[in-house]
Amino acid sequence: MRTPALSSPHHQRLLGAAVLWLLGGGALLLSTLVPAQTDLLGWTPAFWLVGAPLIVLLALEPSLPRQLLALCRPRRRMVRGVAWH
Repeated sequence: MRTPALSSPHHQRLLGAAVLWLLGGGALLLSTLVPAQTDLLGWTPAFWLVGAPLIVLLALEPSLPRQLLALCRPRRRMVRGVAWH
């Protein structure tokens, strides 16, 4: 049985915080202020700046990847009235 997604203000705040966390972490990694991998920490900075917020987003909105793919996919136009026999 599928449970409906919560649209409460609390859920929206969590979703917004996860998106801000992901955007901020991505900006830090792209600006090279924080390296993705270090000798001391390994891949830990990359995980906590990008991986962890992605996991939180997927936990809050499991259908988000499918919705984003649907937005990127071009729509096919149906041609009606044309019959090829």
